[in-house]
Amino acid sequence: MIGAEMRQRKHRLQMDSPELTMASTKRRPRLAVVSPFVDKRHGTERRVAESLNRTAELFEIHVYSQHVEDLDLSRIAWHRIPAIPGPHLFNYLWWFIANHVWRAWDKWFRNLRYDLVYSPGINCLDADVISVHIMFAELLRRNLPAMRFRDHSLLAWPRLLHRHLYYRLIVKLERGIYPNPKIDLNVISRRVSDGLQEFYGREGPSPVVHCGLDGEVFNPKRRLELRESARREFHLDAGQFTLLLIGNDWRNKGLVVLLEVMERLRELPLQLLVVGQDDPSPYESIIRAKSLANRIHFLPLRKDVEFYYAASDVYAGPSKEDAFGIPPLEAMACGLPVIVSGRSGVSELVTHGVEGYILENPEQPEELAKLIASLYEDAPLRQRLSEKAAETARQYTWERSAREFGELLLQTLEKKNPAVAAAFQRET
Repeated sequence: MIGAEMRQRKHRLQMDSPELTMASTKRRPRLAVVSPFVDKRHGTERRVAESLNRTAELFEIHVYSQHVEDLDLSRIAWHRIPAIPGPHLFNYLWWFIANHVWRAWDKWFRNLRYDLVYSPGINCLDADVISVHIMFAELLRRNLPAMRFRDHSLLAWPRLLHRHLYYRLIVKLERGIYPNPKIDLNVISRRVSDGLQEFYGREGPSPVVHCGLDGEVFNPKRRLELRESARREFHLDAGQFTLLLIGNDWRNKGLVVLLEVMERLRELPLQLLVVGQDDPSPYESIIRAKSLANRIHFLPLRKDVEFYYAASDVYAGPSKEDAFGIPPLEAMACGLPVIVSGRSGVSELVTHGVEGYILENPEQPEELAKLIASLYEDAPLRQRLSEKAAETARQYTWERSAREFGELLLQTLEKKNPAVAAAFQRET
């Protein structure tokens, strides 16, 4: 479909641009991608990797990045920018300056002139297209109460200061970049689009490109095939009802509320798998105080993340704020009942009581505890939710996401350089 759309656009542009020559049709549009790292282990970066791998035959893609994994480098050029040691803020400032310098060098000394510059998030000042995956203005607003210095020990102040400085720097950059109508923005959910209008006065809704998933990896059949070995690996007995939470920034993902729910439902044989890269030590005192040590399992991220879905009975994601949330979508694709926050973008894909449940107030444990208990007690209900969740999730593939992403790039290219856009075609 993407090829047909682009050929139609090419024909229209050729009619409108008689100066277009045969020579101009021989080169694919040249796209610079500015992203500090690209891999399939993180949400935003995975979306970038999946989209670029699927559009490499349409664009001549050059990635400016400090670290790259999971890209087809036989079709995509990587321009490596070195990282520097030290706090994240310092490396970000270095990265922000360095990617401009590297691209300027390539422009003037290697004659690499780009038709479009694309950035996932705030990485440069000259992007033509930006995918907005997270609103730092919203993130700062929601996290400020937990970032008061008086509520933390002196030992925590350096990290807290770093967090304040980093968040406020990104918000300042957002304020200077996102209102600019010359920059085309696309978003990961309608929630983010609403935020752009609220915080930065962006006119009208921004186009939404939802995340996708690999249906060959995430599906009910594979989940059932892996279930016995997965539960054995995590020492889960047959009668234990297992909840799952995946992601980083566990406090924002709602871990504290989940621990309260585990205490409230102590009479049920519940286990909780918490997967991510965060430090579990801040939660250890809560776990000890609630006597939950034998029920909570902190686990690392792994490439075969479907193993965690196979071991679990319900995905529970009471996020305080989440632009989207790929793990709940993957869980749905695996046929896992989900409970998601109404403050997460993925809730746009869930109808309450059909594919799963949506928490109106994810910071209150009462509603979440009630929903978990009902799922535990009602196996036919779990089955109905599972089947509908898998059916809905199958619509959201990486192919669909990449097609929509490519179309948005082409629309920007048409505005910036119609003659070059007319040469944008797909080999069939």
